[in-house]
Amino acid sequence: MDRKTLTGRSHPGFTIGVKSYMIQGVTIPSPTKVIATHLTYKSRAAERGKNPAFPSYFLKPTSSITQSDVPVCRPSGCELLAFEGEIAIIIGKKAFRIDPSEGWSHVGWITAANDFGVYDLRYADSGSNLRSKGIDGFTPLGPNYINATEVNESEIRLQTWVNGKMVQNALTGDELLFTLGTIVADLARLMTLEPGDIILTGTPTGSTIVQPGDVVEVEVTSGTFSSGRLVSPIIESPNILANFGAMPRIDDDSRSAAMGNADAAEITNILENQFGDLVSKALSQVSTATIASQLNKRGLHGCMLNGLSSSHPTKRMIGFARTVRYLPLREDIAPTKSAGMNAQKSAVESIKPGEVLVISARGETNAGTIGDILALRAQILGAVGIITDGAIRDSSAIAALDIPTYSASSHPAVLGRKHVPWETDVAISCADALIIPGDLLVGDADGVVVLPMNLVAEIIEAALEQEFEEQFIAQQIALGKGVAGLYPMNAEWRITFSKWRERKSNK
Repeated sequence: MDRKTLTGRSHPGFTIGVKSYMIQGVTIPSPTKVIATHLTYKSRAAERGKNPAFPSYFLKPTSSITQSDVPVCRPSGCELLAFEGEIAIIIGKKAFRIDPSEGWSHVGWITAANDFGVYDLRYADSGSNLRSKGIDGFTPLGPNYINATEVNESEIRLQTWVNGKMVQNALTGDELLFTLGTIVADLARLMTLEPGDIILTGTPTGSTIVQPGDVVEVEVTSGTFSSGRLVSPIIESPNILANFGAMPRIDDDSRSAAMGNADAAEITNILENQFGDLVSKALSQVSTATIASQLNKRGLHGCMLNGLSSSHPTKRMIGFARTVRYLPLREDIAPTKSAGMNAQKSAVESIKPGEVLVISARGETNAGTIGDILALRAQILGAVGIITDGAIRDSSAIAALDIPTYSASSHPAVLGRKHVPWETDVAISCADALIIPGDLLVGDADGVVVLPMNLVAEIIEAALEQEFEEQFIAQQIALGKGVAGLYPMNAEWRITFSKWRERKSNK
């Protein structure tokens, strides 16, 4: 569908001394402040492991504002430059002490924004983000502006591309923890929002680091209206950062925070392209118990992995298998197969975002199969999980990682006590299941299942319906009904369920 680009000027690149600029023929004052929000999207909050009860904010200097097609300079000595595609609000009418229901009426325009930041300097300002996100040119806006009166605040879509590949895609009505009007009113409880003031309204999952040579594009749309694509080429700053004050510093925490969950966006894009949006979303919700039930109904009893427990029972895992096979120790062969960049290390180093490292250890639990260093490396490279039917070492450190590890046990011994790393990217046996490279794996607190790619849509659709049925049954049992004829449902109960299901669908 062709989208209507509204007429009007691109943002001129606000600089100190410029008193006003034009949007769609309307003269508005230059901003007195740029306010950015922390966690407002459900997917980003889940990625950070937080559930904020209210929005929180930080300020960006107006000197950080720039326009489309202007290069964004990564400061010298920094590695962790991250993008954040966002919807920018431009205040059109002064707001002070207003009700949340009035908040949207004070918005004049919306446009695309990119809230760039360097995590190498994030440590220096105790959460204010001044040095990490306040750098000149780190708030691109535009190129065009959508009149807020033309759109519904819950029907705005945000999309971001890196080098032409979509990495963020979110609809405000589905994803926002707080409505845009609520954010305006919340800020206006304590401060006056002046016409021209800019609010960056947060980013969904998919934000990660970019390198010089990359191009980041952001677009905001609603129906036929579009901001156009905000284009930000990434370059290395030609200026050397003066050697005084806080200097760039990287640790595991800053690297992990900067990397974000680009792997989740990668998986979502693959699944949406192959199976459609509804199936992709359902995969992130349907339990492994329900999927296992549907697999059993189709005679697929070998798709469940047995005897494994998760280091993060509350975290869900969806990803594609990257395999490595261990064979039993033979002392004369072990030195040639275990030294240097062996099969274990090669498998880890070949991890791509959205993959699960799956280790075949023959169920041998009297030696470790992976420790904290290589597990951390897998996470940094984008792994969404690790599976082994053997033991793990450094179990406390592995449990502290962001990704779940499924294992049969823990053991302090190195793998060389029992195993020889043999080969990668082959079909393997793991926890009594056949795993083929590229298999789709789903894990939760109950365990891990393999989903045959040719049956994903069929199984997930049936699993969703099963969960609706079980929700209805649980509701009836909570009301005091007995299980006879209800679980499983007989014909009479199915009539009642059908009516309940129809009412629920119409809400």
